[in-house]
Amino acid sequence: MTSLVRRFLKTAILFLAVGLAIGGWMMARRELSGKLASSYVVSAHTHAVFVGFVMLMILGVALWMFPRPQAGDGRYQPALVETAYWLLTVGTAGRILGELLRPSHDSIALRVAVLATGLAQIAGVAVFFFTMWTRIRPVGSAAREARGERF
Repeated sequence: MTSLVRRFLKTAILFLAVGLAIGGWMMARRELSGKLASSYVVSAHTHAVFVGFVMLMILGVALWMFPRPQAGDGRYQPALVETAYWLLTVGTAGRILGELLRPSHDSIALRVAVLATGLAQIAGVAVFFFTMWTRIRPVGSAAREARGERF
């Protein structure tokens, strides 16, 4: 397992902890004071768990498990995967923070920041799959399928 894969997976676990903390806070406020979470807080919780944890975990495992790039594959570039990691991580962290601040702040700067961090998340996923596309290929299965094996 490479250091970049470990970084994806460990960052995913950190986002899970953040998501669980936000979820626990939302539940405690609802049950102890009757205050429902705003849509912004729900969005922060959702992004922490689904983008921060689930997406980073999936991408990290994919990076680890997909076949190695073929010799001469110019499309796969580890630097692009690193870029995708930072776009997703910074984008998700910024999105969570921005969404948590939105109920008490309505500045145009904060709204633009939330939009920018959301676009960074989208760009991160797009960059990841752009660079990984050529690694999605049969390795041993093509030979087994040619022999008539079904699986």
